[in-house]
Amino acid sequence: MEEFMKTFANWCTGLLQNIISALLIYFIGKWIINRIMSLLSRYNYFGKKDPTVSQYFLNVVKGLLYALLIIAIINALGVSTASVIAVLTSASVAIGLAVQGALSNLAAGIMLMLLRPFSVGDYVSAGGAEGAVKDLNVFYTTLNTLDNKVITVPNSTLMSSNVVNYSKEATRRVDLDFYCAKGTDINQVRSIMQECMKKNGMVLPDPAPFAELIGGDDHMMTFEVRAWCKGTQYWDLYVALNREITIALADAGILSPAVRVVQN
Repeated sequence: MEEFMKTFANWCTGLLQNIISALLIYFIGKWIINRIMSLLSRYNYFGKKDPTVSQYFLNVVKGLLYALLIIAIINALGVSTASVIAVLTSASVAIGLAVQGALSNLAAGIMLMLLRPFSVGDYVSAGGAEGAVKDLNVFYTTLNTLDNKVITVPNSTLMSSNVVNYSKEATRRVDLDFYCAKGTDINQVRSIMQECMKKNGMVLPDPAPFAELIGGDDHMMTFEVRAWCKGTQYWDLYVALNREITIALADAGILSPAVRVVQN
C-alpha cells in the first residue's frame, strides 16, 4: 500500500508539472504569436501592395503558429505525438467526414485568392449575402452590410455561386424609371430629364446620358433614365436624380398616372 501511495504521489506530481508546463507554454506561446503577428502586420510587404493578399497571408501564418502551439502543449502534457498520429490515422475516415467542409472551404479560399473575383473593400453580392468585403479568411469571407451587420460566408459557397462585384469597374450606370400620365408631351418630359442630368455634376458626359419613352399602357407612359457616374458616387447620384427629376416634372405640371386617372 505504501508503495502504491508513493507511486500515485509521483504520478500526481508529474501530472501537475506537465499541466504547469502546458499552461506556461500556452501563455508564453500566445504572447509570442501575438508579437509575431503584430510585427508582420506592421512590416507586411503585401499590405502595401494588396490588402486582400495581406489579410489572407496573416490568417494562414496565424493558423500555422497556433497549430505548432497546440502540438507543443500536447507534448508538454506527456502525450506522445506518435500516439496522437496513430489515433488520428485510425480515425481518419470519421475525421475526413468531419473536416470535409473545412477542407472544402480551405481549397475554395485558395482559389479565391488565385482567381480574385473580389478584393477587400469591394462591394459584392454572392451566396445570398450582400455587403463590403471586410476580410478574406482561410475558411470564410466576412462581409459588412450597409446597415453595419457582419455576414460570414463560407468560401465554398462563394466559389459555387455567382459573384456580383459592384466595385470592380471604375464607373457604374444608374437606371431609373419614371411614370407619367397618358398623353403627356413626350419631348417635354425627355427635355426635362436631360436638363436635370446635364446640371448634375456627378453625371459623366461619356457615355451620353439617356432619357426615353420605353413603354406604357392605357393610363401611363414609362420613361427610363440612364446616367453613368463614378462607382463611388452611384448611390449619391441615384438619390439625387430621383429627387431632382421628380421635382422638375412636378414644377412643369407633368401629371402622374394616378392624377390623370382621377381627372378622367
